[in-house]
Amino acid sequence: MNKQSVLDYLTQLQDSICQAFEQLEGGAKFHEDAWQREEGGGGRTRVLEEGTIIEKGGVNFSHVKGAELPASATAARPELAGRSFEAMGVSLVIHPRNPFVPTSHMNVRFFVAEKDGEDPVWWFGGGFDLTPYYGFEEDCVHWHQVAKQACDPYGPELYSEFKQWCDDYFFIKHRNEARGIGGLFFDDLNRFDFATCFKLMQSIGDAYLPAYIPIVERRHLLPYNDAHQAFQHYRRGRYVEFNLVYDRGTLFGLQTGGRTESILMSLPAQVSWRYDWQPEPDSEEARLYRDFLPHRDWLSLSL
Repeated sequence: MNKQSVLDYLTQLQDSICQAFEQLEGGAKFHEDAWQREEGGGGRTRVLEEGTIIEKGGVNFSHVKGAELPASATAARPELAGRSFEAMGVSLVIHPRNPFVPTSHMNVRFFVAEKDGEDPVWWFGGGFDLTPYYGFEEDCVHWHQVAKQACDPYGPELYSEFKQWCDDYFFIKHRNEARGIGGLFFDDLNRFDFATCFKLMQSIGDAYLPAYIPIVERRHLLPYNDAHQAFQHYRRGRYVEFNLVYDRGTLFGLQTGGRTESILMSLPAQVSWRYDWQPEPDSEEARLYRDFLPHRDWLSLSL
């Protein structure tokens, strides 16, 4: 187990992603806020606001330590209760300005739980998922093709497994609907040796930009009106609901006394809720619910 190699990769990943989005913006820059955690560790929060393409985006690196794992981390593995922990990761959410550009999320992370006299227990986790407001099938196919390519070197079954896990995880139970069109999600990964698990995490982290940037480039100049933007703001409400009610990363950060501004940087700048709103039948908005949010095998489409 080489924790330093994971740290080095994660800081480089944050740098490369921020550089790519700044290049795409052509002017707007991320503001960096380096912070220290009293209980141990710290991080670098980087936020870009009011860009021409990105309305609000955050790319976080964190490396935190603690004397005892919180409830969110031991709920599925009670045998780890009482162990000290070290957690490091990169997490990002990009909320574009144009309603035809989907919101995207990516996270890769490494945990190790230790106790005197016992072997350390480590695992990797992460993935990426896409949340469109107006669906384009070619974007969904591209997103999932890149996801599959990232997984394929590590087993032909991994993409299907991680896609299903993503579909199940990013599901808003109280709304009975998916948050978006999914992608990849995995956690507690230690089924291979450390080096192989680390390479798989890197493959998924490195696949995020090739999966997302072409979609942004295709859609960010499409004309839109106030009605499109109002629907985008309404659907962003679902994003907020998921992150505050279900997201394990949010819960872990809050339960470990994490930095609130960094944890909640994933929330959009402009969002709205409307009472019992329903889209007009056969409208562009209704098509999102009918054709994109239900779980689908996107790679079966021939475009």
